[in-house]
Amino acid sequence: MNARRTAAALAVSVVLGTAGAPAAFADGSPSPKPAGGPSLPKALYGDKDPQYDGVWRQSLTILAQHSVGLDSPAAAVDWLAGQQCADGGFTAYRADAKTPCDPKKGEFTDATAAAVQALAAAGGRGAVVDKGVDWLKQHQNKDGGWGLNPGSPSDANSTAAAIGAFAATEQDPAKATTSGGKSPYDALFALQLGCDAKKDERGAFAYLPEKDDALHPDALASSAATLAATGHGFAVRPADKDVAIEAPSCAGSKGDDKASPDRAGAADSAAAYLSATLAANGQHLKSVLPGQKGQPDVGGTIDAVLALAAGGHREAAAKPLHWLMGKDAGAVAWAKGQPAALAKLVLATRAAGGDPRDFAGTDLVRELNATGPAASAPSADATEKNKEKDDDNGGGVSVWWVVAVGAVAGIGIGFLLSGRKKK
Repeated sequence: MNARRTAAALAVSVVLGTAGAPAAFADGSPSPKPAGGPSLPKALYGDKDPQYDGVWRQSLTILAQHSVGLDSPAAAVDWLAGQQCADGGFTAYRADAKTPCDPKKGEFTDATAAAVQALAAAGGRGAVVDKGVDWLKQHQNKDGGWGLNPGSPSDANSTAAAIGAFAATEQDPAKATTSGGKSPYDALFALQLGCDAKKDERGAFAYLPEKDDALHPDALASSAATLAATGHGFAVRPADKDVAIEAPSCAGSKGDDKASPDRAGAADSAAAYLSATLAANGQHLKSVLPGQKGQPDVGGTIDAVLALAAGGHREAAAKPLHWLMGKDAGAVAWAKGQPAALAKLVLATRAAGGDPRDFAGTDLVRELNATGPAASAPSADATEKNKEKDDDNGGGVSVWWVVAVGAVAGIGIGFLLSGRKKK
């Protein structure tokens, strides 16, 4: 990893902080508990310092609760909505919502996109959601994408998060074009490696181009981009059938003559890269961050499961999910007490057809709800509606089928995990 990629990773880590910000599309080491100072809001999930991830972890928690049919507490949803700045954007956290935001440096694409997805799922906050979407449109780069901050170069992760926000509000991301006619997919697919790359790198996405415009594969960016290319936000319903992964194509790659990249081809190519990378590492991703290089990346693996499931590749997603469920993976211990980490694990498990309430014997939903105000079961009508939605999509596949597939594949589990800071 060269200096620019490392610098970009660390910069994102400092800005968005802990537990799975989209720029890494993975969960990371938690911030410490605040020493002194004002107490945390009672409606906020998690008891760690929210300076870098308050909005992010609240958003993921609400999304995860909604995905399993729970109604998030009104206070929790109100707190998130109240974090919005006057211009529609969101910062990482506002200790005092009465203090005006600094639109030049304090607002973030990723936080705004996550909040839009969560508030759209919660319902009843249409005006806040609309303002958030308008903020994204106003801060779209000329190439059609978004950077972490307004005006920063378009990167795969922030662009993917914004695409998810449009999808969550039932707007076609492809129609969110600039005055020059560029769509978010134009910016995203410009970061995909194609036939000019090494064979085992084709289909991957880069986080950002290098100074010489060279693209280098990034598994975390590839997970984010795959999810976006399938037209999904973070909440993905289980697929009704398994879609086989085909060999990577050149669709959407750098140097491709196509003016409009093929979304399906780009998503399939990225899924093929992810699946091959996971298989080569024993069905998990490895960290590339300084001091952790080569160690298992639990958060990155969770994101890969979600991305593969979004493309309907439930058999491919089952294998890394089985690794996460293994006793030596330590996924539950790694996520315990961390709302963003637990929420991502809930979302990925459900998307891949598993049962978040029985993740190798652990009720992830209960663990998540224990980090903040209690969520409630919806009315009987809402429960039936949620069931019908799942039935329409095939209802997924049992967690035991997931385990069986992984066992047959002979997945080896023997790596001790360490916490990782997000990229």
